[in-house]
Amino acid sequence: MLNDVIAGSIAEVLGGLAVVAFVGLDARARRRRAARRGTARGEDGAATRPARTYTLIGARAPDGHAVQIVSSRPAGTVIARQEPAGDRRRRFELTDAILSDGTYAAEPLDWYR
Repeated sequence: MLNDVIAGSIAEVLGGLAVVAFVGLDARARRRRAARRGTARGEDGAATRPARTYTLIGARAPDGHAVQIVSSRPAGTVIARQEPAGDRRRRFELTDAILSDGTYAAEPLDWYR
């Protein structure tokens, strides 16, 4: 009789441990997937993306330095920048490519027409 009670209890404990392990692994996988996409939940529950510094390839400021912008937009987003000398707007695509200075590259789209 005692053996039947112990055998039943062991089955229930093992079943409970399996459920806890499954829920834990599922939560971990969801967190890793969200972090990889850059959409981890903030404290207020809203999705947040880390801000990245992008260097606009081929664009120069009036003082001759490379133009850098900070954006939290994902790679593949197209942005437009007004040229300082004139009314021309150049379009750049944000990429995941990291440059030697540690910033991300923003490639001009008008080079590829």
